[in-house]
Amino acid sequence: MPIELPLDDEEASTDVDLKTQLIRFVMTGAGSAVLDYGLTMVLQYVVGAPFAVAKAGGFILGTTVAYLINRRWTFRAEPSAARFVAVLLLYATTFAVNVGLYAWLSVLWPETWLYSAAAFVVAQGVATVINFVVQRVVIFKIR
Repeated sequence: MPIELPLDDEEASTDVDLKTQLIRFVMTGAGSAVLDYGLTMVLQYVVGAPFAVAKAGGFILGTTVAYLINRRWTFRAEPSAARFVAVLLLYATTFAVNVGLYAWLSVLWPETWLYSAAAFVVAQGVATVINFVVQRVVIFKIR
């Protein structure tokens, strides 16, 4: 097996129950969302990047970290080129949903830190639900 994040000592397998997957997914997502949100706010309010560019940067950082942890720890799946391509397609979809919703709400609502935080939560929430369902049902399907 290639070098991986040392999240546990057990061999990867797909026999993880729904409750465990959901708890791990939420934990991983929370950490990744902090990275995403932090970079989004820095790019938007410190660097002055447009809404979509700021959110895109945060999304790329957050989803990269989330994928690496979720593949190995949450869904305990072996590396796979086909799975990686499927994840890229899923992330392209959730990227469009996440960044699109954030940019739309950022234009619709006044540009303040509070409204940016609310737009982030809405966009992140919708993308997270899509992400979990597709990863569990399709990409990291339990036997």
